[in-house]
Amino acid sequence: MVVKDPSRKAHFPAIVKKHGKPMQHWFDVMERLQGKKYPEQISHLRKKYKFSQAHANALVMYSRGSISAHKFKSLPDYYKSIDPVQARTIKSIFKIIRGKYPALELVIAWNHPMLKLHDQYIFGISTAKKHILIAPFNSTLVKEFAPFFQEFKVNKKTIGLPNDWQIDSKLLLRLISSAIKYAKK
Repeated sequence: MVVKDPSRKAHFPAIVKKHGKPMQHWFDVMERLQGKKYPEQISHLRKKYKFSQAHANALVMYSRGSISAHKFKSLPDYYKSIDPVQARTIKSIFKIIRGKYPALELVIAWNHPMLKLHDQYIFGISTAKKHILIAPFNSTLVKEFAPFFQEFKVNKKTIGLPNDWQIDSKLLLRLISSAIKYAKK
């Protein structure tokens, strides 16, 4: 599998080629946009210079000091960045799932822990201040399991759980089993 370079600078040669100006020109543009909010900076690059979303994001984020799209190099780095109660709950969730499905690979993708089966994402977790979001990567599946999670916040693609969720192992494993079946279709 080819690993894409996560550095923001990896986009620079394509930006120079597509727009015909050296990067210093674009850094000067960003200097003039300093103090503007992220959406305004992105919009400016997209509308005025016809940047793609990926190129605009790379330039804006680099200009803001983010040199890589990857925030975390490892799961321990991710766990250190979140509330200890959330970290304990998430570790327990993954321990239960991987105990039953050891073939699932635990990775960091989009700066969140995810489970993959070969090249397909099966399940992911993200956090907010007051809750943990679980995502089986299938909105139909979320809808099917909504009645079992009715005491929690069920969105179109995610289920919001309390940070200290008392894990229902059977329900969690049924959700994962269904996610694997959907992925194999």
